[in-house]
Amino acid sequence: MAITSFIPKVWSARLLENLQKALVFGSLCNRNWEGDIAQWGDTVHINSLSDITVKPYTPSTDIDDPEQLSGADATLTIDHGAYYNFYLNDVDAAQAQADLMDAAMRNAAYRLAVDTEQYILGVIREGAGKKVSGPVPEGGVYELIVGIKTALDQKNVPRLDRKLVVPASVEGQLLLDNRFITGSGAFREAALTEGSVARAAGFDIYISNDLTDEIVAMTPDGVTFANQISQIEAYRREKGFADGVKGLSLCGAKVVQPDCVYIHTITK
Repeated sequence: MAITSFIPKVWSARLLENLQKALVFGSLCNRNWEGDIAQWGDTVHINSLSDITVKPYTPSTDIDDPEQLSGADATLTIDHGAYYNFYLNDVDAAQAQADLMDAAMRNAAYRLAVDTEQYILGVIREGAGKKVSGPVPEGGVYELIVGIKTALDQKNVPRLDRKLVVPASVEGQLLLDNRFITGSGAFREAALTEGSVARAAGFDIYISNDLTDEIVAMTPDGVTFANQISQIEAYRREKGFADGVKGLSLCGAKVVQPDCVYIHTITK
């Protein structure tokens, strides 16, 4: 396989596509500031506006002096990186043509996805605004989900686009609940969103094997994520007859609205 046949832009685009398909938590975060990062250590300052005071109005009485707008500053830092570096013998390339390299790139993308997913989940665990633990109530997992919904409502978290990520074991318990299976009565919901496996109590439900005893409720506005495939290149190994490929993925994530992230750890 001649080194001149390698086109970095084509490989890079393919890698990004595969990485996004493999993510769960990464696909549920907003990426509003992704275009502002390019390399390790880049920071993005995210400004949020404080609430404006609304006061009662009385005719024939002067209104108060205007208040100065104020806000809080949060920083998204690109502080997580992972890379791959592999080579392909010319003999292997001749036998497999492009299939072997394509499979290797898909595998590299999947392994990067696993690394990125665990990083994002760690950020969510640390920054969640509400972290509670307790057993599943007598009414089952469905009752627990409704309780999480109520907790978010009490924090004025928008009901639009709420997500719930559960381990496979929790999905199994839900499948034994007739309210969940039939979707009848108060539990009848709209159609599923892309990637979700079910919808209940106002949540689009996703499954993650990175979870064992946790249920994570969130909205995309609650967590921001930025990812950049910053380097990808081919090279000829000095010893032997082989072409190598190496790539670097950089990312950063931050919980920007803690009230929009809720974690319940199920205990015995």
